[in-house]
Amino acid sequence: MYPGVHAAERPDHPAVIVAGSGTRLTYRELDDRSLRLANALRAAGLGEGDVVALLTDNDPRAFEVYWAAARSGMYVCAVNNHLQASEISYIVEDSGAGALVVSAALADLARGVADEVAVGTRLAFGGPVAGFDDYERVLAAASTRRPDRQPRGADLLYSSGTTGRPKGIKPALPDRQVDEPGDRLVDLLRAAYGFGSDSVYLSPAPVYHAAPLRFCASVHALGGTVVLMERFDAEEALRAIERHGVTHSQWVPTMFVRMLRLPDEVRARYDLSTHRVAVHAAAPCPVEVKRAMIDWWGPILHEYYSATEGIGMTLIDSRQWSEKPGSVGRAVLGVVHICDDDGRELPPGEVGTVYFEREEQAFEYLGDPEKTRAARHPAHSGWATVGDLGYLDEDGFLYLTDRKAFLIISGGVNIYPQEVENVLAPHPAVLDVAVIGVPDEEMGESVKAVVQPAPGAAPGPELERELIEHVRARLAHYKAPRSVEFVDALPRTPTGKLVKGKLEEQTS
Repeated sequence: MYPGVHAAERPDHPAVIVAGSGTRLTYRELDDRSLRLANALRAAGLGEGDVVALLTDNDPRAFEVYWAAARSGMYVCAVNNHLQASEISYIVEDSGAGALVVSAALADLARGVADEVAVGTRLAFGGPVAGFDDYERVLAAASTRRPDRQPRGADLLYSSGTTGRPKGIKPALPDRQVDEPGDRLVDLLRAAYGFGSDSVYLSPAPVYHAAPLRFCASVHALGGTVVLMERFDAEEALRAIERHGVTHSQWVPTMFVRMLRLPDEVRARYDLSTHRVAVHAAAPCPVEVKRAMIDWWGPILHEYYSATEGIGMTLIDSRQWSEKPGSVGRAVLGVVHICDDDGRELPPGEVGTVYFEREEQAFEYLGDPEKTRAARHPAHSGWATVGDLGYLDEDGFLYLTDRKAFLIISGGVNIYPQEVENVLAPHPAVLDVAVIGVPDEEMGESVKAVVQPAPGAAPGPELERELIEHVRARLAHYKAPRSVEFVDALPRTPTGKLVKGKLEEQTS
């Protein structure tokens, strides 16, 4: 379904509520405004298969742009607003965007992009931006005629760019109309997590990222309400759950850490009784952190493992996780295979590259056929990977160990940074941590921890020794860091992913 169905049935039901300001966008407004924008884009010459680039903060109008493209057979390319203008310009040009819609809250960035790219249709909402037409004026002048055909569009999103230039992930367009069933994510969220028309979904992450964008769109397809945080704040998130009666939410592990660090009296201040499902993904969650969240919120945590490429998906609930701590679950989309570097399938318990098998892997890396080929299994075209390492247990539960690109080889022995990070992250003196390999004349590489100290913790040799001993007491000694570097902050994307390439440059 799509907002037009719900606008006909419950026109005044809120599609979006901004958590802080309380600003609301009803289904009537979302349907009308996305229809007007879709007609304006078509009048400007865009058609099926064309790309609409979106540069926005967490503003409800982002979903007007999303659904305008989604009901027109177009791609929406939501761009990371934390990039530099030159990086955004690269994505806009690389995607082949025929339209660029921006938020005036990002006016300086938008002007920088406008100076570098030639896009025929440029619209700005929330205020004037030089070089862009006024979004509200264009919508007011647009037709309200509902076309006979409304082919379903898709998103065209770019990888986080943790190493090198980000690559566009372009799926095949669905062969159906926007009001026809067939959206696998919508069906999965309804079946696995109980999403429906009564859902109130808290989205604390940036909407340009795949998971928030797709989950919010799925909530709209089902007729629920998205509570959109302008930006994540630990206490404000708890306040939003209480104030808006949130039933479902989605998080990344760094958000859990921030909330767990709140004083006990703050954590106890808010009524979270409406909260039924807390989904998390995007980055590994240390076992101790997840266990503390379940102790606090109850067995409402659900984890999934997937990727922007949509190659497959695993799920695990709190009960299963308590029996299989550290697992990301069993496959619900595709079949998981673990393979060695030559593509041979490995038995349970052995670490290798994680592949998902599906009838077809209907995505490509835009303009990079070599990377597309590299993501496929050498012998099975229907098997694809994003480069994660892991293993399956005898029951088919998947455990991730790390990204292949981050593997440390010290003295010929494989060391998975994630394992060490999971031990250090819950330490009370650690606010954030990353583990990397650094050159070592004797061992080839040695293990180094880069730590952002928690408030009140004093960085220095004493804390370095304490953290190293903390790891040595819990893991094999060869896995423990040889050194610890203390920093003010680690380079993470706003969605919680660590940019290890940048970190390695900074510490080299």
